[in-house]
Amino acid sequence: MGRIDKRLRELGIVVPTMPKPIANYVPAKRVANIVYTAGQVSAAKDREYKGKLGVDFSIEQGRQATRACAINCLAAMLTVLDSLDKVKQLVHVGGFVNSAPEFQGQAAVMNGASDVLVQVFGEIGTHTRTAVGVAGLPLGYAASVYVIAEVE
Repeated sequence: MGRIDKRLRELGIVVPTMPKPIANYVPAKRVANIVYTAGQVSAAKDREYKGKLGVDFSIEQGRQATRACAINCLAAMLTVLDSLDKVKQLVHVGGFVNSAPEFQGQAAVMNGASDVLVQVFGEIGTHTRTAVGVAGLPLGYAASVYVIAEVE
């Protein structure tokens, strides 16, 4: 068992199996020593987060939604890596938050994704980040997050 697998177990995080994409794309792509994930939506094994921040969800619920997205990004990475121990560093995390027009808490919502990634990877999990509010997301999901990572 690798270092990151042990850390995931300590945190009680189960990385899901990546489902087949619903369109003509792949969940992750490796180019040389960089892995790019597709945007992963706010769905967990026991819950789907669908709706708008500022209407259907609080900031704390939004954090849970982006946390689910980030864990799904780990699953996407495992489609091109045999182990998350191959990650040298996270470079960038981008997030789209399905937001009501007056909602301004996108950065706070994205903390759910950033926090779990740093919990899992430690110092190499620190990253640059973009948090954007959008009028809607596919299938009505509350959030979508993608990751760019440098790997061995």
